[in-house]
Amino acid sequence: MSKRAGAKEIPSKGCRTIERYLCSCQTGFWQGIFRAELDYLLPHLEGSRDILSVGCGPAIIEAYLCDRGFRVTGLDPSREILGHVPAGVRTVAARAEEMDFPESSFDAVISIVSLQFIEDYEKAVEKTTQVLRPNGRLLVMLLNPQSTFFREKSRDPDSYVRRIKHTDLEEIEQAIAKHFYVQTEYFLGVRGETISESRDPAEAILYIIRGSLKPSEKG
Repeated sequence: MSKRAGAKEIPSKGCRTIERYLCSCQTGFWQGIFRAELDYLLPHLEGSRDILSVGCGPAIIEAYLCDRGFRVTGLDPSREILGHVPAGVRTVAARAEEMDFPESSFDAVISIVSLQFIEDYEKAVEKTTQVLRPNGRLLVMLLNPQSTFFREKSRDPDSYVRRIKHTDLEEIEQAIAKHFYVQTEYFLGVRGETISESRDPAEAILYIIRGSLKPSEKG
């Protein structure tokens, strides 16, 4: 899970709120989370060039991808948070359900802990099929409600986890499987401040769905 998920829910209360959020992203713990997510993404994006990140927030990981030669477009409904995106990442302010890119614009679409915060995630998934090129890839990182970390955060009334709209991972997977051949796994264990590569559902804070676009979607 990435702290950036909270960016989708940052209220428009001025720069101070966003600055506090961005400062928290610089802590050692969250930087470790970002590195782990990036390390996971890189091999699965190999061979892709044009990437769309849905719900990009401040585009921390997206900037790392740009540094590695990818052309990244970040999509987010918050103009305030997009104002803090690093140079090199193209940004578009829009809801995922209403993305308006030309057909077959991207080799891959990523959603790093954002899909569960989108009201109509099924429509957002349908939109990705239109903007992907044939044989395009989808990689979705979801918060794992089974994890100890998630349950602890859920008890905090100020946690962004309380703003999540969808927690049924099977339902989300089925919606994606209508359009993609999917593979799934748990990833990224967290115990306190310790980060590991655990795939144990009780520890892993992410449930990852990797999709390959079905040929019928471009038929």
